[in-house]
Amino acid sequence: MTEAPASTTDDPTVVKRLAPDCTASDLEEGSLYHATVDGVVRYGAFVQLAPDLSGLVHESTHDGERSFEEGDEVVVELLEIKENGDLSFAPADAAGFETVEVEHAYEVTPLADVADREGEAVHVEALVGQVKQTGGPTLFHLADGTSVVPAASFEAAGVRAHPEIGLGDVVHVAGHVDRRDDGVQIEADRVEAIEDEESAAEVRSAIGSRLGEHSAANEVEPLIEWPALAEHVPELERVAGLLRRAVLEHRPIVIRHHADTDGICAAVPVERALERFVEETHTADGASDFMLKRRPSRAPFYDVEDVTRDLSFALEDRARHGQQLPLLVMIDNGSTEEDVPAYRHLDAYGVPVVVIDHHHPDVEAVEPYVTEHVNPYRHGDDYRITTGMLCAELARMIDPEVTESIKHVPAVAGLADRSSADEMADYLALAEARGYNRDDCNAIGDALDYAAYWLRYNGGRGVIDDVLGVTDDRARHEDLVELLSTLAARDIRRQLDAALPHVETETLDNGVRLNTLDVDEHAYRFTYPAPGTTTGAIHDRVVTDHGGPVITVGYGPDFAVLRSDGVRLDIPQMVDDLNDELAGAGVSGGGHLVVGSIKFVPGMREAVLDALIDEMAAAEIDESLGAAAPRTYDVD
Repeated sequence: MTEAPASTTDDPTVVKRLAPDCTASDLEEGSLYHATVDGVVRYGAFVQLAPDLSGLVHESTHDGERSFEEGDEVVVELLEIKENGDLSFAPADAAGFETVEVEHAYEVTPLADVADREGEAVHVEALVGQVKQTGGPTLFHLADGTSVVPAASFEAAGVRAHPEIGLGDVVHVAGHVDRRDDGVQIEADRVEAIEDEESAAEVRSAIGSRLGEHSAANEVEPLIEWPALAEHVPELERVAGLLRRAVLEHRPIVIRHHADTDGICAAVPVERALERFVEETHTADGASDFMLKRRPSRAPFYDVEDVTRDLSFALEDRARHGQQLPLLVMIDNGSTEEDVPAYRHLDAYGVPVVVIDHHHPDVEAVEPYVTEHVNPYRHGDDYRITTGMLCAELARMIDPEVTESIKHVPAVAGLADRSSADEMADYLALAEARGYNRDDCNAIGDALDYAAYWLRYNGGRGVIDDVLGVTDDRARHEDLVELLSTLAARDIRRQLDAALPHVETETLDNGVRLNTLDVDEHAYRFTYPAPGTTTGAIHDRVVTDHGGPVITVGYGPDFAVLRSDGVRLDIPQMVDDLNDELAGAGVSGGGHLVVGSIKFVPGMREAVLDALIDEMAAAEIDESLGAAAPRTYDVD
């Protein structure tokens, strides 16, 4: 209606105009309100003050002196808010009134409390972490630093609601909390971007403060007392904080790990800790299925094939499901110059990378591309602190509740990666307390290696968890380990029977016993065990029969796998020396002081192997380096 001229009195009548989201809590009996007639009945007229607020102007309040037509704009007085919630109004004369806009005085509900408000109306202020269009509603995954909750907004079946709102926007959502399958979501009545810069900045600041508080790593005492390992605690805490923050921001996490036993022992506890944290902080059903991806890498570095797959999947998920690009976690991999081409791919898309590894690093090469880089060599330590040991602590910093289920895992990782650290005794004692002796830990490692070979590029989620023994089904775990470790031992024994007669042995100038085998010609191919495991098994047999110092080389057309005991092999330096000496050989590779691998062009194989042997003949003897106990793989 047309507003009356301004009053000449000092005190004009106040008429309130309600914002669309106002509720009965914003009303005051005796106040005047702007309203619209939305229905005329025999006994009066219904008037609407806001989309969810309407009431009756009964004819008794005006003795029929006022007439109403649908659509009329009127001024009414609120007479009563009845016990049942009904609103009673009367027509009001408001000449010379002043209109006052009334905003809804809502209480913002933290997303962490939404699951406890099922069936209730809520108002939330949050960042948009994902916009997913379904065949029905549009799902806005909201993050406020405490939790992540989807809000469903329906425009029309399969039609994008609120196309003006995108990833990273600050929004105010009003709606009701409802249950969908086994999850909880907000059925949104309104989704609005907070466009006022000052208000948006306040919300962002509050979310940032909560993120800092809730993403901080849990303080845990290391599993064993080891000063060398303790030096890595601050770095691991920072990584734990980054991973927890990614979960709270609804950023997907891709875990890339070397497809060997140490890599699996490192990655699985981190994955399980993150799964628990996702379940704790996300109300959507099955959130961890699309938030977390664990993918093994067959190569001992992050190659272009792997990064192309990861980027392709990530970009597809962004296009189809409105996800953010992921945080990449490199585990037992990612420290060398060979990783740089893949990192440059990620850098082009702004994908952050963190690395937890114990291979000899090329720090200057990878530093520009990684946010955090945890590696024993950066503290003057070496391979004896395995990635599995580091990641056991990382997993506990993410979620301490995983501690009991993973206490045996560092021992499995240490034995598999031939750690000769004195502290292995402490890790084995932890495993013993969970019912695993040294032989049991070795069997778990063999079973993992066997399963990983056949899984290839598949992470084996579920099966690998059962084999590692981090699930609750101990009986199934023991059955799987017995089966797979027996099959692994059988196949390794068959490989040894075929290969050992072809091993060539010589003594180098420094007294090292060198054993070489052409695994392409004298070992089974395209089946378990792979060349690395084959070379390791031959090496263990030689060490058992003859003692050290020993180096074993298993080579093929364009690669060589190295194992050693009692000899200090600086494989990255050897690679540099070979490239300086042999133009066009294309030598690359890396590893630990006792294990590693190199690649080269096939036409230079003989020259590379001859030069490699010369390097080994000049290597330093160090009896402290090598496996604590070689394996024999005896089977019935």
